[in-house]
Amino acid sequence: MSLTAGLHTELCKAGLDPVEVEALVRRALDEDLGDGLDVTSLATVPFDMEGVADFVARDSGIVAGLVVVRAVLEVTSDDSVVIDEHLHDGDEVHSGDRLLTARTLVRALLTAERTALNVLCHLSGIATVTRRWVDAVEGTKARVLDTRKTNPGLRSLEKYAVRCGGGVNKRMGLYDAALIKDNHVIAAGGVAQAFHAVRQLFPDVDVQVECDTTDQVVEALDAGATFLLLDNMDLDALSECVRLNAGRAQLEATGGLTLDRARAVAETGVDFLSVGALTHSAPVLDIGVDLRGV
Repeated sequence: MSLTAGLHTELCKAGLDPVEVEALVRRALDEDLGDGLDVTSLATVPFDMEGVADFVARDSGIVAGLVVVRAVLEVTSDDSVVIDEHLHDGDEVHSGDRLLTARTLVRALLTAERTALNVLCHLSGIATVTRRWVDAVEGTKARVLDTRKTNPGLRSLEKYAVRCGGGVNKRMGLYDAALIKDNHVIAAGGVAQAFHAVRQLFPDVDVQVECDTTDQVVEALDAGATFLLLDNMDLDALSECVRLNAGRAQLEATGGLTLDRARAVAETGVDFLSVGALTHSAPVLDIGVDLRGV
């Protein structure tokens, strides 16, 4: 079956493509089902047995991915599932909290369980880590950005989880914004040359320039750049870049950032902290499924 109209609408509201989500869910289920059989459930569970599955937090954090869990349950239950959401993506959860309850055939619940938890635990882990960074810079003007350091095929979901945690998405890929890095500068013959080349060919695309030194910051500003990536700079260098910039461009600090120094970096006056670890290194949030009778 395809996703219900209600879930289709909810995915769109969340900024997710329903077609992409359904395709991802089906691929994930195919990994588990192979030739279409859940051999354990078929052998042990009567075909008409109904049950209830509670998705329960085993730890505290920020939940993300419930909307995708609903897609998993709809695909596996053949339109017979009844879902009650007790919390919503972006909510804070604590150990013992029920997140979602599903009522349908037990075989369908058991077939859906691992795929649903893989998504939910992973995305909730990302949202939880993101919220820690957001809390660390609270009270400053700095916002927390993600990067393209995502797992293949999961970018839209992982960036959704960042949003659930209070972070901000940067570019989705190589197509929707330009980031001029050191190798582009070498190939083009300089910062200014690279900036003008991108601006000439793609006049409507946002252009960001990576800078490793204050000299490069000055060069990029003189070329007309309005978004600078300050890579692996210490606090003094970041503060100097903020002074030189004088509000002309947005400034993003990246490289070597850790949670314990996030606030100090934010207090230099930069606009963003970009953190690849939000998506590539976030530990899962422990969530389980408790099965019970109807």
